[in-house]
Amino acid sequence: MRLARWIFRVAGVYGLLSVGPLYFLESRIGRDQPPPITHPEYFYVFIGVTLAWQILFLLISTDPVRYRPAMPVAVLEKAAFAVAAPILFAMQRVGVQTLAFSMIDGLLGVLFVMAYVRTPTR
Repeated sequence: MRLARWIFRVAGVYGLLSVGPLYFLESRIGRDQPPPITHPEYFYVFIGVTLAWQILFLLISTDPVRYRPAMPVAVLEKAAFAVAAPILFAMQRVGVQTLAFSMIDGLLGVLFVMAYVRTPTR
C-alpha cells in the first residue's frame, strides 16, 4: 500500500508541476511550436481536465484501499496519451518532446497497474 501512495503522490505532484504552468504559456507555445493555438477553448479545457486528474491522483494517494476502484480508470487516463503520441509521432504530427512526455505517462500507467495489483481490496 505504501507503493501505491508513493506512485500516485509522485504522479499527482509531477502532473501539477508540468501542466499547471501551461495556463500561462499559450502565446509562447504558439511561437515556439507553430502554428499558433487557434482554438484556445480546447487548450484551456485540456489543461483544466488534466489538472483535475492530478488532484484525483493525489486523492488516491491518501487512501489507496478506499480509492482502489479508481485506479483502472487512472490507467486509462495515462494510456490515452501514452498510446496516441507514439502513433502521432510515427505520422510526423508531433515532435520528439511530445513523444518523450508520453513515455513518462506510459511509465506512470504501468506503475498504476502495479499499484492496483498490490493494493488489497477492502
